[in-house]
Amino acid sequence: MAERITDRHVVSVLRPFVRATSPMLDALRDSNPFFLVRKALPAATRSAADDEDDRQLEKVDKSVRERLRDGLEHVRLPGTEAWAAMTVAEREKWWVNRVGRFTVLIASIPGVGGALADRLPIQTTLATASQGLVLSAIGLENGLDNAERVQLIAYVLFNREIDLALARGDKDAKADEDAATADLTQELDASATKHGRVTVKAAARTLWRFGKTLYALGEELDKRPQGRFYHQVIGMLPVIGALGDYLGERSALKRAVKKARKWLSKRPSTGTGATR
Repeated sequence: MAERITDRHVVSVLRPFVRATSPMLDALRDSNPFFLVRKALPAATRSAADDEDDRQLEKVDKSVRERLRDGLEHVRLPGTEAWAAMTVAEREKWWVNRVGRFTVLIASIPGVGGALADRLPIQTTLATASQGLVLSAIGLENGLDNAERVQLIAYVLFNREIDLALARGDKDAKADEDAATADLTQELDASATKHGRVTVKAAARTLWRFGKTLYALGEELDKRPQGRFYHQVIGMLPVIGALGDYLGERSALKRAVKKARKWLSKRPSTGTGATR
């Protein structure tokens, strides 16, 4: 019989995960891994990714470039006026539709191998990481700090009610937590150093690192929201199994978000925006 996984162990895994999702989410906002060009920000807040966008558009007529960027100011992307005017619910939907599609697509790729791939932990770990990443984004949009996001993810993915004091982590384990967080984000750091932005490849590899660290929770991963039974049937078929897995993970992600919103609606409004 497998040893029972305690709440303390869940927290020890989720704290580095949650901390690592912050730069990952920043990268997905700022570096456009979906190849979307957003309007350049004022000079004081420009990033290397903005400069890279400008270099890519150097051969485009200046007036055309200005019209393009003025037009994109009204597109709902982070850093635009349209984004600033969005409600929390609208931003949550953006994360689910844009980032959710990206991460769920990666999570469904192992399904190309049909039932054989489903015997491996690859899809489960990536799909759990995908859900955790989107849940972390939703937590940030609702003003949750790191500990509160640990609580949210533990509840939605593992049906655990984690005490807030426990979710704040063990001070004696801070060095280990810092090291684990750095390991999870090393692909992001390397990509930013080399390219001035986070590439799709680096984001995908980081999601894989997220999945591997969550795999330490073993059978707990089976508690996460799942797709419909017919998605699982399609997922067992060669070649088209990827489609079944994709649809299944999209359905599972929607269930996870619904469960998160239910948790948020019942909790006291105590988000501090701190990083603990």
